[in-house]
Amino acid sequence: MTTPSQGRRSKVDRFGERLRQRGATLSPRLKVVADYINENRRTVLGQSALEIAAQTATSDATVIRAVQALGFDGLKDLKRTLAGHLGAVISSVDKMTSTTQELERDIDASIDFVRDGHMIGIAEVTKPENRQAISAAIELMRGASGIGLFGIGASAILAEYAARLLMRNGRHAYALNRTGIGLGEQLLAMRSGDVLVMMGQASAHREGVATLEEARRLEVPMILLSGSASPAFGRQAQVVIQVPRGKSETVPLHGLVLVCLEMLVIGLAATEPDRSLKSLERLHTLYEDIRRPPRGG
Repeated sequence: MTTPSQGRRSKVDRFGERLRQRGATLSPRLKVVADYINENRRTVLGQSALEIAAQTATSDATVIRAVQALGFDGLKDLKRTLAGHLGAVISSVDKMTSTTQELERDIDASIDFVRDGHMIGIAEVTKPENRQAISAAIELMRGASGIGLFGIGASAILAEYAARLLMRNGRHAYALNRTGIGLGEQLLAMRSGDVLVMMGQASAHREGVATLEEARRLEVPMILLSGSASPAFGRQAQVVIQVPRGKSETVPLHGLVLVCLEMLVIGLAATEPDRSLKSLERLHTLYEDIRRPPRGG
C-alpha cells in the first residue's frame, strides 16, 4: 500500500530541480531569496512578495527577479508549483519522515541538526530589530494588569510554563492552551487591561481566531511570537517577535520559542526587581507552610 508520504515523495519537485540547475548562476541576493523559498515552502504559499522581501532583507522586485530567474512566470506560478508538490497538509508523520531521511540514521547529523537550528535561530532572535521588539513587548507587559499566554499543540506546554514563571515573579498570568470548547472557559479569564502573548502558527486555526476576536473585543494588545504566522495574526499584533522554527518540511524546533519566552520573563523581572523578590519571598513562605506538619498530627 502507498502511504501519503510515499505518494507525496513520488511527485516531481519542479522547484527543487530548477534550483539545482540554476542556483549556481544566481547573484548572492537572488540566491538568498531562492534559499528562503526552498527552506520555507509551505510558509511562502501564504506570503506576498513584500513579506518574502522582509524575511530576506531584500526588496519585492528582487523576490520577483529571483522567481523569474528560476524559470517561473511570477510568484503565482511559483506558488502553484509548490502547492502541487506539497499537497494540502504536511502531517507530523511526513515531517518526521523528511527529517529522518535528511539525517540518514546518523546520530552526529541529528545532533548537528538541532544544534545548527538553534544557533542560527539564536542569531536571528537577538538581531537589533528583534531586541527592539522584545523591549517593546516587555513595556506592554509591564503596564498590563494580567498576561495571557496562548499556545496549543506543543506550544501548550510552553504557555503553561511561562505563565508559572510570570506568577512566581509577581505577575497575574494565565495560560490559554486548550483546544475546542475548553478554550472558552480559559478565555473568560481575559480582561481589559491585560496583554496577550500569542505563539502563532502559519495557519489561522479556530482557537487562534477565537482568541484574537476576544482580545479585539476587550481591546487587549497582542504580542506575537512567530517566524511565519498567519497574516490574520500579524495584522492584529502590536509587537511581532520573529522566532524561527526551522524548515517547514522538517520537524519544528520549539526550543527557540522557550528561549524567547524566558527573555520576556527575565527582562520583565529585571525592570521590576522589587516586585519579583517580594513574590519569591512570599512563595518560599508558602513552601514552608506546606512542608510544616499539620497541627495535632
